Amino acid sequence: MWSTSDLCVSILLLGEDAPATSPFGPLSSLLPFILIAVLFYFMLIRPERKKRADTTNMLGNMKKNDRVVTIGGIHGVVVNVQKDSEDVTLRIDDSTNTKMRVLRSAISRIITDDREASQE
Repeated sequence: MWSTSDLCVSILLLGEDAPATSPFGPLSSLLPFILIAVLFYFMLIRPERKKRADTTNMLGNMKKNDRVVTIGGIHGVVVNVQKDSEDVTLRIDDSTNTKMRVLRSAISRIITDDREASQE
């Protein structure tokens, strides 16, 4: 009669008799990690870089009289923007001519007529 410990030992010894050989050698054990890294790059890193480049391009091309929305949700019209400055002056109320200075990085998006038509 076999005891449980004898059975476990014999199963472990049977597993050691046949060495695991792969046609790719040690590279086959690294293949899952390489695939995960490639997927991680194409699903997370690459789209984020593209989004950051688009945002930088948008902020660099901002000009006077552009209608913008800040990250806080404030709608305004660009009154003063300079290429080398981090500050942007926005007019947020036409009737009282209220202006506000915000950082260029606080601009979330530039509103165009095409974008407004698609949202309605």
